[in-house]
Amino acid sequence: MGSFPFPWILTAVHTGSAALGSSVFLMFGHFQLTRLTPREHLVHFMFSLLFTLNIAMSNLSLAMVSVPFHQIMRATCPLFTILIYRVIFSRRYALITYLSIVPVMLGVGLATFGDYYFTAIGFTLTLIGVVLAAIKTVVTNRLMTGRLRLPALELLLRMGPLAAVQSLLYSVLIGEFSEFLAFVNAGHFTRERILTVSGNGLLAFGLNVASFETNKLAGALTLTICANLKQCLTIVLGAFLWDVPVSPMNGAGILLALAGGAWYSSIELKSKARASG
Repeated sequence: MGSFPFPWILTAVHTGSAALGSSVFLMFGHFQLTRLTPREHLVHFMFSLLFTLNIAMSNLSLAMVSVPFHQIMRATCPLFTILIYRVIFSRRYALITYLSIVPVMLGVGLATFGDYYFTAIGFTLTLIGVVLAAIKTVVTNRLMTGRLRLPALELLLRMGPLAAVQSLLYSVLIGEFSEFLAFVNAGHFTRERILTVSGNGLLAFGLNVASFETNKLAGALTLTICANLKQCLTIVLGAFLWDVPVSPMNGAGILLALAGGAWYSSIELKSKARASG
């Protein structure tokens, strides 16, 4: 967000907005708080740390690798999601499901093809970030479909304040908060910027609700596939709205990823139909 160059404060706004928005729904009786044990409270605290650490790792790695390399690494998130389910939960997928993921990842690679640059530490941090993203997606799903079956809004309400505080603390540690105070004292935090940041927080709340609900209903693997397709659709929107150049190779990659996503969706629908029938 170019007009507000404070990513960690913006992250705190996003997670704080998730908590505030969920609180409003709680006030109007859209869900009830679940009684948790001390161990379950600890699990939610660890989940908030995972959420914050995932963002931190992504931000750190972006400074050491090129954006195309970062995007193609993130496209491998479905593989790590499958590996987590296989190793920890002994869950297997049909061979055709594995095959349908291949064109999605290859398509993202072609769609984001560009200057691949990375340092050794940058590669390591990016890889850790991808693994953390996969773990976060799986843990989110387990918290909403396991024993507690928490609603998405309740999970956001419990995670949001903790992640917001953690983001603000990190902002203070790296000196970003001091820069923000100087930004405010200089009169740069105008009413227009306040409205823009507030609107950004509102959109983040809606995105988090949609993401968590999708994870609960469709599963963690499906959500990682959707995240890959989102990269392609972002490129398409950029081309239409801001004339971002798209090469024939990029276009072919977008089509391949979308075709792979459609194939994966059809496999999942047929699988669910057989399970319910």
